[in-house]
Amino acid sequence: MNDKDLNIQYNEICQNLAERKLKPAFDQLEKLIRESGLLIHLDEWRNLEQNYSYMLKYTVEGIQDPERQKVYQKLIVSVFKLCDKINDEILLKSSPKLGYEKKRGFSGGSLNFNTLINELEDYYLQEELLALVDDSEVQNSTKRISASEHQQKLVSLFYFIWFQNELKNEHRDFLNALLSSELIEKSYKSFILSAVVLSLLRYFDEAKFGVLFNACEHSDLEVNQRAIVGLLIGFYKYNSRLFYYPNVTARLNLLNEKPGFKENLERVILQLIRSKETEKIQKKITDELIPEMIKISPNLKDKINLDSLMDDSLGDDENPEWEKLFEDSPGLMNKMEEFSEMQMEGADVFMGSFAMLKMFPFFSEFANWFMPFFAENPEIDFMVDKKDPLTNRFIKAIDAAPILCNSDKYSFCFSIQNLPAENREFLAEGMQAEMQQFEEMQNDEVLSDPGKRAGYISNLYIQDLYRFFKLHPRKNDFEDIFNWRFDFHNKLALEEIVKADAEVVRNIAEYYFSKNYYAEAAEVFAYLLSLEKSGELYQKTGYCYQQLGDFKKALEAYKNAELFELNRKWNLNKIALCYRNLKMPDKALAYYREGEKLDEDNLNVQLNIGHCLLELERFDEALKTYFKVEYLTPGNKKVWKPIGWCSLVAGKFEQAEKYFKKLINEAPNKHDLMNMGHVQWALGKRKQALDYYKQSIVKTEFTEREFFEVFQEDLPYLIQLGVDKDDVPIMLDQLRYFVEE
Repeated sequence: MNDKDLNIQYNEICQNLAERKLKPAFDQLEKLIRESGLLIHLDEWRNLEQNYSYMLKYTVEGIQDPERQKVYQKLIVSVFKLCDKINDEILLKSSPKLGYEKKRGFSGGSLNFNTLINELEDYYLQEELLALVDDSEVQNSTKRISASEHQQKLVSLFYFIWFQNELKNEHRDFLNALLSSELIEKSYKSFILSAVVLSLLRYFDEAKFGVLFNACEHSDLEVNQRAIVGLLIGFYKYNSRLFYYPNVTARLNLLNEKPGFKENLERVILQLIRSKETEKIQKKITDELIPEMIKISPNLKDKINLDSLMDDSLGDDENPEWEKLFEDSPGLMNKMEEFSEMQMEGADVFMGSFAMLKMFPFFSEFANWFMPFFAENPEIDFMVDKKDPLTNRFIKAIDAAPILCNSDKYSFCFSIQNLPAENREFLAEGMQAEMQQFEEMQNDEVLSDPGKRAGYISNLYIQDLYRFFKLHPRKNDFEDIFNWRFDFHNKLALEEIVKADAEVVRNIAEYYFSKNYYAEAAEVFAYLLSLEKSGELYQKTGYCYQQLGDFKKALEAYKNAELFELNRKWNLNKIALCYRNLKMPDKALAYYREGEKLDEDNLNVQLNIGHCLLELERFDEALKTYFKVEYLTPGNKKVWKPIGWCSLVAGKFEQAEKYFKKLINEAPNKHDLMNMGHVQWALGKRKQALDYYKQSIVKTEFTEREFFEVFQEDLPYLIQLGVDKDDVPIMLDQLRYFVEE
């Protein structure tokens, strides 16, 4: 059995358990036990299945048992645990995935949890004592614990926690002591918390939730923000089974009573949703911003007159040519401003820039992908020369950078080792100035909103996780959490908190809406409408369905919005649009006429009235409307095509020919050339008709098949205009010969 098949079976069993379908769950679990050869678990399975059989029998016989539901839920939890255990044992035995590959080779025997906290704290006490003693013999003592040894012990702890299926009391006590220690570096506390998060993703354990809950109340933001992100990920993954763990949900509700927790939770939810924008942002940078910058670069030297800058005779006057720097690329400044705004909103704008900088040896150590950046990290000493003042200054500048996630800071730090000294100095100065400015902006925001700083920290941690799940060489060995929908509003475990506050739900809906996630936005707007009716909500719901192409639902929402008299003109046009797309031009026309009364000069409304009349085959009326649009906007090319077509089907061939010639002289498409062929045939000019038909196939993206399909749709009009239907097959065969030439 491969990992994929196992995962399917495991998820099916868990789903059946969550839905209280125990009979199929037991059957599937027995099959899994026998197929995997783990017959040692058959007795446990049999006991659970037998207990369930007794419960069913007593229930059917009507025997009263006030404890039945408690026993029932406890039984479901026991089956969940057995299923988790069997799944893990199968993976441990044969899975080629990185996590289990490492777990098979890890012993963890050197970790003594009775003394570990003292061992870790001893390193910091030693450093404090050494700082007070100026003695080279003491400083170089062989008994001294090195920074590398200290970190290696924490890396071993990271792996131990990650591989632990269920935390024992001694593990929980140790982790709580680690978090409360005043000596241990906060970066290491955050590092170990990531191990708890990874461990929870690998194997469900109520105790792991408990550790994360405790960490949520930690005084240090670096720690508590990682814990909140981890909790949300855990709640999302195990949503279907958390109903059976009331202690976990009760702890969440208790935490929710703490001031600011709900706002923090909302921020992290939006950040996780926003992470789905990362690929779009990178594509935008690659496809739009960078090409604009490349386009301007060849002219850069001349634009800013570099040669004259070297002239000593120049004073301090600004070069007026600088103002024209972006004239050749007017969109560049707008794109740069948009890029800057996205960055300030917390969007992950650096993913693409640092994606290629994850090949340093540092990242070959799995645990380092989750290591917070701090200048004293001994791994940095192995890679760069910190004795060099410039390098040291640069590392400190990186450490203070508030807009780079930890993973990117390490990438940036290691990439400077090959830079010349003058480049490092230039970069360090630029970074310090830039980061100082950004820090000032952040501080201003924090003063107005104290939760902002927590938001910056949680956002950067999410970016660290994103890099791991998207860039790690063995990323396919892990379930990519960033492929999840992150529809937290649908998760039962969080529903009581998220949906208890309509403002939180509205913010989530508006974020979905602003980022064009219309399916998710419509879903949340529908929930909000169940709480309170609102014209704006109906309109936004309608717009979502319109963008999704579901015009029936969009129409229903827009018609409900009519009751609120909110921006009626806009709403009428949207209703009309829906009717047009539902192939009901008569009803669409009625609404466009209503809209026309409110805005007589709106040319789009006039155009749409013309289109409805055309679809209703009221060609003379349609022509009047189109000519009105042409009169009010001379040179409006949009109106030429419908005028030409209406003129043709109304039998006004010379007029039709005039407008199709205009289109052909501009930039004709396949339909323009085909329609001109129709005109020529109606005028009796068969050779010219065949020539235009041939051009529509040869010169445009029309295939022969598409051409003949459209021709069949137009044929009834041609026959009405006097084309002999008996001549049609002959003409079309002649066209086939022409196309083959």
